[in-house]
Amino acid sequence: MSLAPRRLKALIVDDEKSIRRFLRTTLTAEDFDVAECDTAASGLAMAREMKPDLIVLDLGLPDGDGTDLIAPMAELGAPAIVVLSALDEEKRKVAALDLGADDFVTKPFGVPEFMARVRAALRHRLRMEGGASVYDDGRLHIDLVRRVVRVDGADPKLTPREYALLRELTIHAGKVLTHRHLIAKAWSGPEVADTQALRVHIRHLRQKIEPVPEAPTLILTEQGVGYRFMMNA
Repeated sequence: MSLAPRRLKALIVDDEKSIRRFLRTTLTAEDFDVAECDTAASGLAMAREMKPDLIVLDLGLPDGDGTDLIAPMAELGAPAIVVLSALDEEKRKVAALDLGADDFVTKPFGVPEFMARVRAALRHRLRMEGGASVYDDGRLHIDLVRRVVRVDGADPKLTPREYALLRELTIHAGKVLTHRHLIAKAWSGPEVADTQALRVHIRHLRQKIEPVPEAPTLILTEQGVGYRFMMNA
């Protein structure tokens, strides 16, 4: 006898009743079991109790900053964490991602965008658990164990820094990586870099691996925040 697949559990932490109702309806329609709360304290308590697969977390809560919950929540069975933010909260988005959130959605938002972000966050968490080391979409081949990159069977001749950036993006495919995160991984020692230097290296990397560098489909820009690697396979 085959068993039905386990329904994913989602926890919504937001103090706006209308947002919670919208998210509950959306996630329930996608076959999630949904719980909700409206404060930071209750959110952390419920996360510890239910160990959800997905946490949708508002950054502005009445009893605290949502960013303070990300680190302790991320330790609870490695849930996917999608944060909700206002349009002018760029610094808080960056802080949330650096602390361990997988993605963000800026209010107001619609169902297609929200679910796309949720799916990307869940895929990222599954890949992290599985430790996937090879990506191959038929055109681009990346083997992180052997440190091999091929584009249409040829060596794109990446520099060490370009490879370091591609490796980090591939490991965290689907997740937004902030400028600060990528700089910390690709520059070391006394070397100093800024977002402009990072932007130059990303442009060079796109020229070597993207089908159309001027219209990238693999390394996507999250304006003012960072970059995301989107797997095509």
